[in-house]
Amino acid sequence: MGRNAIQPEGLATPKPPYSPVVVAGDTVYTAGQIANGPDGNLVEGGIVEQTRQALQNVRTCVEAGGLTMGDVVKVNAYLADLGEFPGYNQVYVEFFDAPYPARTSVQAGLPAGVLVEIEAVARRSS
Repeated sequence: MGRNAIQPEGLATPKPPYSPVVVAGDTVYTAGQIANGPDGNLVEGGIVEQTRQALQNVRTCVEAGGLTMGDVVKVNAYLADLGEFPGYNQVYVEFFDAPYPARTSVQAGLPAGVLVEIEAVARRSS
């Protein structure tokens, strides 16, 4: 099984050496997405605004791989402060419906100003 790296339209091209999306067979893997807008700049606002932009970026990645957010089976989220979980979770349910993907949410050291980073794995239904 081969793999195909994708740079989605509307997503800022990363400076470090990684691919925003990799498709391997029926599975789409996204790199961790932060709240950068299409211009590459971090959106203004708090956890709600950053989570919304990060999840929009995840959706852009998943769709570039030919799938939808309904195909997401696993989400990993890294929060600068777990005390911000309620705001993050409030936005999370705007992007996912029950049955929800498996999810891990942890506190992590993130770059200055970044409040959340989110990655996902999606799989084509057979």
